[in-house]
Amino acid sequence: MSATAAVHSLWTTAADPIAKIDAPKIEYGQLAPTLIVLGAALVGVLVEAFVPRKSRYYAQMFVSAVALVAAFAAVVALAADGYATTKAGIAAMGAIAVDGPALFLQGTILLTALVGLFTFAERRLDPEAHGNRVDSFAAQAAAVPGSDSEKRAVQAGFTTTEVFPLLLFAVSGMLVFPAANDLLTLFVALEVLSLPLYLLCALARRKRLMSQEAAVKYFLLGAFASAFTLFGIALLYGYAGSMSYATIAQVVDGTVPEITPALADTMGNDALLLIGAGLLVMGLLFKVGAVPFHMWTPDVYQGAPTPVTGFMAAATKVAAFGALLRLLYVVLPGLRWDWRPVMWGVAIVTMLAGAIVAITQTDIKRLLAYSSIAHAGFILAGVIAATPSGISSVLFYLAAYSFVTIGAFAVVTLVRDAGGEATHLSRWAGLGRRSPLVAAVFAVFLLAFAGIPLTSGFAGKFAVFKAAAEGGATPLVVVGVISSAVAAFFYIRVIVLMFFSEPRPEGPTVAVPSPLTMTAIAVGVAVTVVLGVAPQYFLDLAGDAGVFVR
Repeated sequence: MSATAAVHSLWTTAADPIAKIDAPKIEYGQLAPTLIVLGAALVGVLVEAFVPRKSRYYAQMFVSAVALVAAFAAVVALAADGYATTKAGIAAMGAIAVDGPALFLQGTILLTALVGLFTFAERRLDPEAHGNRVDSFAAQAAAVPGSDSEKRAVQAGFTTTEVFPLLLFAVSGMLVFPAANDLLTLFVALEVLSLPLYLLCALARRKRLMSQEAAVKYFLLGAFASAFTLFGIALLYGYAGSMSYATIAQVVDGTVPEITPALADTMGNDALLLIGAGLLVMGLLFKVGAVPFHMWTPDVYQGAPTPVTGFMAAATKVAAFGALLRLLYVVLPGLRWDWRPVMWGVAIVTMLAGAIVAITQTDIKRLLAYSSIAHAGFILAGVIAATPSGISSVLFYLAAYSFVTIGAFAVVTLVRDAGGEATHLSRWAGLGRRSPLVAAVFAVFLLAFAGIPLTSGFAGKFAVFKAAAEGGATPLVVVGVISSAVAAFFYIRVIVLMFFSEPRPEGPTVAVPSPLTMTAIAVGVAVTVVLGVAPQYFLDLAGDAGVFVR
């Protein structure tokens, strides 16, 4: 019997015409964090439709904040109930894993999103336009930049409150992404988290054309990455005859309980497995911004509204690394000898390219973008360890990194001139004399990025490099330390520029934000210091949460 006929017979005999279709069994309690955020996003859409324009901002802000806090409370309740350890299992008919890494990452994403929400809602940084307070987002998203309709929207004091439900939709996708337990759920979550981000990138109030260009680049490259991911999923399905992570892992290991003739035909085809796994990992490496899939990062970070950049840089990395960990540790542990050498190469190139190219940057947002690429390389070192301490070190690093990132971008929104944010590095000269507190806070974040002791960055890097060394990747650690030294140069260069340069007479001003942005920055500083000075409790928490359910 030919392979095609065998596959056909497998799929036709599997569907017994007489068997009744069982109703799906959904564990709503275990899926509560995602359902709360998704429900609030739908409520946000209704608010846009029915609430008068003047009241929408407060209504959306209230709905979003309550949803994120409630979802985080649900994550804590699930963890306290033992779902991170003893009760960890698979929910929603095999589609979602509820285990330690999933809950830890979901908690991190929700807290990051809550802090990001405060920067989205900030309305005191720009001067009032026609008697109305304005935020970072375009007055009317659908208007052509510079057109009459846009001018009328600005005069009327319109604000784009749709950003709040878009934020919640993105967060709901991010919550499912690291918890997905089959390939189809993974792909749906990828699209749900990506599409709102494409839109949010295009909505900057200032520099509209640059913002729209960033969104188009992100969308086109993201579409390519999604296509690679989907093709990889198709090949893995062809190889294993299943979308389920556990089944694919059994077929890869050769421990599958029952081998049908069709499966016997495809199981021997390693090309399907290797190319499929490679394409799938490629799609996830695009999301984390690893070299050579990093080309979108600097342009998108620079062009997107800064609150969106901060949220995207922090939360997307957490979700994507969570998905990558689950894929490599749960689905492809049997391919470890195949994927580790490739990941070695990716990690080394990512660390070095991110650190070296950042030195040449003159725009603060592009500099932070290349810094985030280098950090993706450092986190990959923990992924490569392929040990339990590797998982827990990556979880800790992601939690530490996400708050530093949001805090740093929140500070960037404060330094302004007549054209909006002053992102060119030369404009930051002498900032420490003009506004010592803001410069000092930014210096703390830069030192954390550089991995200086007593900051969360040092604790995270130490944990990741220690796990990599124990996992036999010592040369990788050496490259990582060299890259960190190179990266420290450009972080400290910015600090020197702020504190030891003469301020320019026509230099930018530092806007006084509302309590919202102050809270975002204060949380960033607090997490950076606490995780740096006393990281052990959080390292233990990540260690306890570091076991994937199969």
